Amino acid sequence: MVVSLSQSQSHLRLKYFSLGVLVLQTTSLVLTMRYSRTLKDDGPRYLASSAVVSAEVIKILVCTFLVFKDSNFSVQAMKQLTKEEVVHNPMETIKLAIPAGIYTLQNNLLYVALSNLDAATYQVTYQMKILTTALFSVSMLGRRLGFYQWLSLLLLMAGVTLVQWPTESGGDSEHKVLSTGSQFVGLMAVLMACLSSGFAGVYFEKILKETKQSVWLRNIQLGLFSFVFGLIGLIMYDGQRVRELGMFQGYNMITCTVVLLQALGGLVVAVVIKFADNILKGFATSVSIIMSTLISYFLLEDFNPNRMFFIGAVLVIAATFLYSYEGKPASGITNNTQTSVKSAT
Repeated sequence: MVVSLSQSQSHLRLKYFSLGVLVLQTTSLVLTMRYSRTLKDDGPRYLASSAVVSAEVIKILVCTFLVFKDSNFSVQAMKQLTKEEVVHNPMETIKLAIPAGIYTLQNNLLYVALSNLDAATYQVTYQMKILTTALFSVSMLGRRLGFYQWLSLLLLMAGVTLVQWPTESGGDSEHKVLSTGSQFVGLMAVLMACLSSGFAGVYFEKILKETKQSVWLRNIQLGLFSFVFGLIGLIMYDGQRVRELGMFQGYNMITCTVVLLQALGGLVVAVVIKFADNILKGFATSVSIIMSTLISYFLLEDFNPNRMFFIGAVLVIAATFLYSYEGKPASGITNNTQTSVKSAT
């Protein structure tokens, strides 16, 4: 009885620790990325495409270490594993080019979104990935959603619509036009990121279910494709600036923090997610939205909430809890944590 009570208390502590890590990871990446994209500095601003490539390199190195660890730190065993799973199965490897390209696009879109939207609006709007993932899970994996889950998706759409609802405000008309245009660009970037996140996550899970390869090995393959796609994007869109000032122009401590959080965030959450149930994950998302709102308003001072935002945010938070109420969430809601370390914002 004493042992059982001790185990229960230990499990409870792990759950709350998981909650803290989830909130910290979800909030810190968004806020630091937003801050890094709006920080006024004397030198040039860092290239988002460069940050994406740098994050992929770190992910590949970390996953390589984990595969090496699973091979009992045996070089021979790792060579054999790579030969069997990669060299002898080229078609299975090539399949990963599709989600890798989409993930690369998604990661670049997140920088565009946070360059044009405040962290609070971004956090709420990005929850639309629940909708896209659920729809792709139904169409691609044949999953069935319960009544409460369909209801939560309707609430989610209503909440995001209210958050993005235009409001009349005074001030310089030119500034208002620029602000509206910037917000539209940010909104389109978030919606495209939600769409790509849902499809890529479900597609990647489908691949994982069809094979018995290590998740970490799959992520190495995914990372290699993403690195190539990211490098192509860097050369195509920022090649001139790279030639002039170098790939790491504008990098500072904040930039390096963003890259590390983006690279390691999914890995950290993947480790702790098994201790957190669906309701706890929904609670973590809700706390993250609230924290992002408060920090955006009081510290970053780039956000002025109105009544529509508060109503919409409440609906989104309620939808997050309601989606977890009945059955397991459609796969891919946690696709960036359980099956992939590509992105965990």
